[in-house]
Amino acid sequence: MTTNMQSQRDDPPNSGRIIARWSIRETMGVIMMAAILFLVAGRWDWAMGWAVVAATALWVIGTGAVLIPNHIALLAERVGPRKGAKSWDTAIMSVVGISVLAEYVIAGLDMRNGWSHGITLPVQIAMLAVVLVGHGMAVWATASNAYFSQIVRIQTDRGHSVATGGPYRIVRHPSYIGVILVYVAAAFALGSWWALIPAALSAVLMVVRTALEDRTLLAELPGYTEYAEKTRYRLIPGIW
Repeated sequence: MTTNMQSQRDDPPNSGRIIARWSIRETMGVIMMAAILFLVAGRWDWAMGWAVVAATALWVIGTGAVLIPNHIALLAERVGPRKGAKSWDTAIMSVVGISVLAEYVIAGLDMRNGWSHGITLPVQIAMLAVVLVGHGMAVWATASNAYFSQIVRIQTDRGHSVATGGPYRIVRHPSYIGVILVYVAAAFALGSWWALIPAALSAVLMVVRTALEDRTLLAELPGYTEYAEKTRYRLIPGIW
């Protein structure tokens, strides 16, 4: 998720195929998420489970709505071979993937066995709202950044340049704020204290990724040092 932005139309000739591949992949991701939650829970009448799945589906739709009309080349970057990723990024995101899967499995087991108590429905609904805000922040960052890859690499093949608009005026890595909110709030929305353990691990790893990505951009992306001098904070204004 590199922090760079320009709005550009540079559609590849096979854009229809790229859109289809991305749509199928993301749809299958949402279906797999639902299958894990409800099969592990052993029930389908789990309202907050459906609500969290629906929030994820809305994020996919929102992402498509900003990428397909504006950044097909970025869509191609996302569905193409993931070459050039930093080894540390591959390692971090592999663990995050396992941790997110664990969060949903544990939440499903919690629903099945009734392990958690004290997370009331109003709290769950409030945390669902936080999940939606987190997804919204990620979509906003995506819309503001024509180089918003899902791996950390300098996209010299695409004329990579620094993002300064939208949420990038406030912090240097706004999408990570959204992602962290989603990880943590989803555990509460699903009513599981135990699911907070993998959620917290995912959040910590994303903070580590932010620091390493920022260091990479400072070292390798022209203009990023000047941007960092103007936009001082990585994630939280006034703090870090």
